[in-house]
Amino acid sequence: MVILWIMAAVGLLIVAPVVVILASRVIRPALESARYADDILVHGVGLSENVAPVPALVSTRELVGEVTANAVAYVTALRRLV
Repeated sequence: MVILWIMAAVGLLIVAPVVVILASRVIRPALESARYADDILVHGVGLSENVAPVPALVSTRELVGEVTANAVAYVTALRRLV
């Protein structure tokens, strides 16, 4: 019975603190990773909001091409007049 009490005391005084220390070494980085993931999510949403108008660049490119073609035609017509 005395050996049982000694083993319980050893478990309580030595093993339990070691388990707590090891658990804190695992939990702290896990919580830090969760904070990083939340930060990535917030900034990813912000980035997607800023990139939303990018499809409008396709129509802008087409319109610039039309304007360029019209400007070349206008300059060509002016050269004929001069």
